[in-house]
Amino acid sequence: MTAVALTAKNAGMVSCHACGLLVKARSLHHGHGSCPRCGGALHLRKANSIARCWALLIAAAICYIPANVLPIMTVISFGEGEPDTIVSGVKALIAVGMYPVAILVFFASIFVPVLKLILFTFLLISVQTKSAWRPRDRTVMYRIAEAVGRWSMVDIFMISILAALVKLGSIATIEPGAGAGFFAAVVVMTMFAAMAFDPRLIWDAMENEDD
Repeated sequence: MTAVALTAKNAGMVSCHACGLLVKARSLHHGHGSCPRCGGALHLRKANSIARCWALLIAAAICYIPANVLPIMTVISFGEGEPDTIVSGVKALIAVGMYPVAILVFFASIFVPVLKLILFTFLLISVQTKSAWRPRDRTVMYRIAEAVGRWSMVDIFMISILAALVKLGSIATIEPGAGAGFFAAVVVMTMFAAMAFDPRLIWDAMENEDD
């Protein structure tokens, strides 16, 4: 016997994104309204969720190329220095024995952005194909991608702080490169993609499966 997945939509309810309150869907006007508890916006499904998420995801993927090709930072010491990309920066940190920092930069600047792009691409395709494969696991994937995405800003914060503090003229200077701007754009757009994606669409396929 197959278990029926009861969703809030099937039960005639809609959840508030801000406080989690369940509100009767019939109280909404054309599928939109305000939460009676916190005043947040209520809607049965986020408008154009898939299209907006795809647009942000594709833009982030395009920006990720120059973010890795262009220099992200230039360290000038006693008049000498050369620009570093994200990958060359990780290699340089490993070469000088700063393994914890190298791991942090690799995780925040390479692993997390790629993970988010892959996970959201998979989620979007699964939703558009109305896949009923492991909706609970896909919901967990969404939560992981949403939670870890902000940690990619660690690299940008580090560059900003170093560029502001290390201003010692000919002795030592750190200057941000063009790649930093593109990388910041990748992080911001993937965060907006996570906000645009409606995880409730994952469970809509279960309703169709049960019909």
